Amino acid sequence: MAEQDLGGMPLHEAARAAGVQFHDDAVSRSGFVKVNGLRFHYLEWGKPTDRPLVMLHGMGQTAHSWDFAALALCDRYRIVALDQRGHGDSDWAPNAEYTLSAHQGDIAAVLSALGLDNIVLMGLSMGGRNAFTYASDHPAQVAALIVVDSAPELQKSGADTIRRFVEDMDVLDSFEEFVVKTKQYNPRRSNRQIRGSLANNLKQLPDGRWTWKYDLVFRSSDTKPWTSPDIVAQMWKKVEGVQCPALVVRGAGSTVLSQKTAEEMAERLPNGRLAVVPDSGHLVPGDNPTGFHQVVEAFLTDIPLLRGV
Repeated sequence: MAEQDLGGMPLHEAARAAGVQFHDDAVSRSGFVKVNGLRFHYLEWGKPTDRPLVMLHGMGQTAHSWDFAALALCDRYRIVALDQRGHGDSDWAPNAEYTLSAHQGDIAAVLSALGLDNIVLMGLSMGGRNAFTYASDHPAQVAALIVVDSAPELQKSGADTIRRFVEDMDVLDSFEEFVVKTKQYNPRRSNRQIRGSLANNLKQLPDGRWTWKYDLVFRSSDTKPWTSPDIVAQMWKKVEGVQCPALVVRGAGSTVLSQKTAEEMAERLPNGRLAVVPDSGHLVPGDNPTGFHQVVEAFLTDIPLLRGV
């Protein structure tokens, strides 16, 4: 697959500008697999014989949200970045079933279809919740876990910001209108960076207008009952059930995951640790790609089982 064009800036050029180090021949391969009655899209990087590292994006994002991280890690890992149901180029669920259970079934089915086992599992935000739940329920399959700016409890201010963002924009007349509005919610990034990110997160409609590449049912707050005490308690039990080495990554400027909750998360994980990435908010891998890679690389190289992979 050729390099993706990020708003007129080739991926390799954009990555170098962000300080990401990688081999010049690193490119992704686009694939599809049909499981659970849906067609799932994924991006694959690296050698098929290397240890698999599976990446799960956040709500409203796509597999491309991991492009910089995949470039930096694909020299040692077989990266599989999944478009989760209702996102990117994967199918929308016809019955709007986007439950935690449905996501867990998808992960299991995709791993089975691709023959992936003994994986490193990484997830951001919604993908982080899906990742630590899967690691807790499938300890034999997950060798290491990386949870990025996600936990059973989120700060209300940050959660409200995300809700306003997804409910604020639906269909706009031009691509540039999305750039301007997105900038309001993520001032850390330049317009050029935002334009590149949106290139993989928007699609043009037949009438010429633009909209998101995810099921708009996610825009309803009714689909996010994650703040109820019962659900929070259940999620903490999942955290405590994770057996593998686990890294919690928090963006230093995140308004979604508090420092207190991040520390509690690392403490309640039986084999957990915490890393805080400077100059980043909730979307850590894109806000500070080099800082994110440094903490991930340090974690992975410190696990005896993964050394030399």
